[in-house]
Amino acid sequence: MVNWRRLLRVSNRSFLAFIFFFSMFTTCLYFIYAAPGIANTYFFMVQAQGIMLRDNVRTIGHMIRLYTNKNSTLNGTDYPDGSNSSELLIQPTTFLPENFTYAQNLPCPERLPSMKGPIEVNMTEIPIEEMELKFSKFFDIKFGGHWKPKDCKPRWKVAVLIPFRNRHEHLPILFQHLTPMLQRQRLQFSYYVIEQTGSHPFNRAMLFNVGFLEAMKDLAWDCLVFHDVDHIPENDRNYYGCGQMPRHFAAKLDKYMYILPYNEFFGGVSGLTVEQFRKINGFPNAFWGWGGEDDDLWNRVHYAGLNVTRPEGEIGKYKSIPHHHRGEVQFLGRYKLLRYSKERQHLDGLNNLRYAPLYVSLHGLYKNITVDLQPELAPIADY
Repeated sequence: MVNWRRLLRVSNRSFLAFIFFFSMFTTCLYFIYAAPGIANTYFFMVQAQGIMLRDNVRTIGHMIRLYTNKNSTLNGTDYPDGSNSSELLIQPTTFLPENFTYAQNLPCPERLPSMKGPIEVNMTEIPIEEMELKFSKFFDIKFGGHWKPKDCKPRWKVAVLIPFRNRHEHLPILFQHLTPMLQRQRLQFSYYVIEQTGSHPFNRAMLFNVGFLEAMKDLAWDCLVFHDVDHIPENDRNYYGCGQMPRHFAAKLDKYMYILPYNEFFGGVSGLTVEQFRKINGFPNAFWGWGGEDDDLWNRVHYAGLNVTRPEGEIGKYKSIPHHHRGEVQFLGRYKLLRYSKERQHLDGLNNLRYAPLYVSLHGLYKNITVDLQPELAPIADY
């Protein structure tokens, strides 16, 4: 005769054991993948309060120095006192007047009267088809996302590279804000959306390398803007042209309370000339998952003898579209790679990338390059 009480007792123990181990497993996954991001956010919020207090004291001290020294002047850089880390609110006053007239045979100025400053950001989702119709009809955007000014010679030909996976609702929001801004800045530009398919973790850096190589097949671009799809500029005086040094446009993010998280932060939106990007051998290809690749880019820039500049005052402010990483994991091996940035720089980047796009397609506002990324596409020798 079957002893049902004994079987039920064993089943209860097994069930409880299953619940225990399942809870332990999910807790471990949470602390590995989710908790670090949440902890970082709260850490930056606490850190921001201290930085804001420090900057208030610094601003008061600077005002006192200006008051006591009437002959104080700026040194021609974006920041007073020759520092590229100051957060003082120094607004430029050299923008051209409203009655400025363009000359078709001369380069477009960098500080135009059409660049008014703060932009009203609207995060409301809008269908991409509606956005394409609007910009092709009223903003003269060519099919494929290309535009150039007609009233002056563009000072920069800018390829805007956007790494992408599963963010279709974010693209129209970015285009809605960025396109009019670039037109007011009189830049020749085109959008490249580099989309990753397949099952491997998201590789933002390799997508940028692919986008660069694909974009250079179309035109002799001279400026590259590496732009996350969820970063919306809040000021159209944040000029998206390049310069003598690499540029970090997104210096102040709302999710970090508009405080630079750390001095080496180079994420979100950055810009380099084609010459600079080739000199540093592009982005690293070895960062699978989110985090670390922008820190490696900072290292590459400095190992190449370059410096990073940032916008002054409030000009570098951005809003982030709220989202989750949607299954994308942190790259837990990033710290080891960062320790060997210098050794890897000339081994991993543009020079070891071997890829073939699955397909390339033109849309109303952008060119899409879809690629299935795998580690085998960028082999690297031991270092």
